[in-house]
Amino acid sequence: MKTAFCSLMVVAGFTVISTAVIAQDQVTFTRDVAPILQEHCQVCHRPGTVAPMSLLTYEDVRPRAKAIKAKLVAREMPPWFIDKNVGVQHFNNDTSMTDEEIATIVKWVDGGAAEGNPADMPPARQFADELAWQIGKPDVIVTLPKDLVMKARGPDWWPDITVDPGLTEDRYIQAIQIIPTKGYPNIHHIRTSMMKAGDSSIHGGAVDGNVELEMVQQGVFLDEYAIGKGPDLFKDGAGRYITAGTKINFEFHIHASGTETPINVLLGLKFYPKGYTPQHIVTSMTVGSNVVDLRPHEADVRSDGYIPLIKPARLLSWQPHMHLRGKAECIEAIYPNGKTQIINCARFVFNWMDNYVYADDAAPLLPAGTMLHTIMWHDNSDSLRSNPDPDAQIVGGLRTVDEMSSAWLSYYYMSDEDFKKETDARRAQQKTLTSTR
Repeated sequence: MKTAFCSLMVVAGFTVISTAVIAQDQVTFTRDVAPILQEHCQVCHRPGTVAPMSLLTYEDVRPRAKAIKAKLVAREMPPWFIDKNVGVQHFNNDTSMTDEEIATIVKWVDGGAAEGNPADMPPARQFADELAWQIGKPDVIVTLPKDLVMKARGPDWWPDITVDPGLTEDRYIQAIQIIPTKGYPNIHHIRTSMMKAGDSSIHGGAVDGNVELEMVQQGVFLDEYAIGKGPDLFKDGAGRYITAGTKINFEFHIHASGTETPINVLLGLKFYPKGYTPQHIVTSMTVGSNVVDLRPHEADVRSDGYIPLIKPARLLSWQPHMHLRGKAECIEAIYPNGKTQIINCARFVFNWMDNYVYADDAAPLLPAGTMLHTIMWHDNSDSLRSNPDPDAQIVGGLRTVDEMSSAWLSYYYMSDEDFKKETDARRAQQKTLTSTR
């Protein structure tokens, strides 16, 4: 709080503080709130983006002050749903507000949502175009040569499309980003795979113009996009390998939105310099059960998934994946000695498929023989706002109205020597990164 000169008066036995001091205590939009919104909210809440309203100016924000307070206090916005009371709390892509930032906005709303001195307003934040690459300029950009067109109404659609990016040499990938350029609201997810040269494993399909509409056997996993997910950036020393002649298979899950919609995407690949070989190859896979049976109005239905780690490993990221009735998910490590340790828990919100990317000094280091255990909860009751029909019985399936229970995990294996070196360094730092159950 700024220091201000003030005088005190005693009136009828009460001490009265001058208005100059009260003004300094008052939280204002221009001085206190606008910088927080610039940091955490305006990347989405501005004209031309996916958010339903702009939060750039006082005139934008003031009518929505109470609603903003409610969303922040409930930690529904910004969309970061990690449980802050358990597990790892250090991430490279943490978008959440601090308790102090939330308290500032609450105090502003409760104090009357004053605008303040216009001279205190920070310069407008400059944003890159929404189609700008967060990974820097890609070395290769792949797009569909022809738009998909989703009908206004109808069942979900899972087109498989294979595109030749014209790769003439083997390279290691440092970063990958998928950007929907058309039809963002219709895209549930996109999975991309690397189809090796000479692979002809096709099980049916048709050709439409220059786009091969083929149901192709999945090749080696490349990347996955889901609603609200950003790029995948691999730290120095880790990456994916792609060979010359490889084709990229796009596996879409698209749903109707009430309007006939063209759909297309950009896939960007950023390579390591020629001649550089990363020490670790990143593996990504889904871990879960996908055996879901939700009876009408049944809440807190649990399912579990497991994956063993055959070598020492570094866990890079964790991304819960469920559908409309998903409620929460946890991931824990079951160590070879039987000890269990919660790595993270998070609420699940269907429209935000957050990928929680661990900070370099916090990424879980797991010994050989560790079992990774994912625990998923679904809610088919009417208390879950995203539930479209609590009277329905729901089973596992690919459609949006069906359910899934899984998580995307990215990790790489390490040598025994590197694992010991990193774990010894962690102990020396004396940091507690997880909570033991």
